[in-house]
Amino acid sequence: MFNNITIVGGPLVLSTLEEASSVEAALGIRFPIGYREYVTTFGEGVLGGSFIRIYPPRRVSSDVIEWRGRIAEYWFWTPGLFGLSQERAMEGVIIGDTVAGDELVIHPKNPKKIFVLPRELDRVLVAGKGLPAAIEWLCSSGVLTEAFKERNFQPLVQP
Repeated sequence: MFNNITIVGGPLVLSTLEEASSVEAALGIRFPIGYREYVTTFGEGVLGGSFIRIYPPRRVSSDVIEWRGRIAEYWFWTPGLFGLSQERAMEGVIIGDTVAGDELVIHPKNPKKIFVLPRELDRVLVAGKGLPAAIEWLCSSGVLTEAFKERNFQPLVQP
């Protein structure tokens, strides 16, 4: 599923399948296709040189209340064709971001679809169905940043 990603450096800071299941149960969500494989294979770090960060389950869980509060206060995106209104976003969770501040969000009623709340645009985007498709869109669409071919993963450096 992620055969084109090269790990550069280490050690890896991995999550477990049990952590993902526990967070899904606690938040009443299902992670998108590919999420479990990503966090158990690559873990915490940055993909694409320095562009995409997929959050580990513990961060998804710990950030959800603060994130929903921020979305409640600072929502400025139009749902567009994709139907992610502020009300629906408040039911969702953030599963990652870009270093530029774009946020990757899922909604519990459609966990296959990964929405993007772009920092520099005022409309909700869809990165794809499932994490592999979303990552490919983020890297190659040219919408949020100039398209790039690099698929290196740099693990989080532990203190």
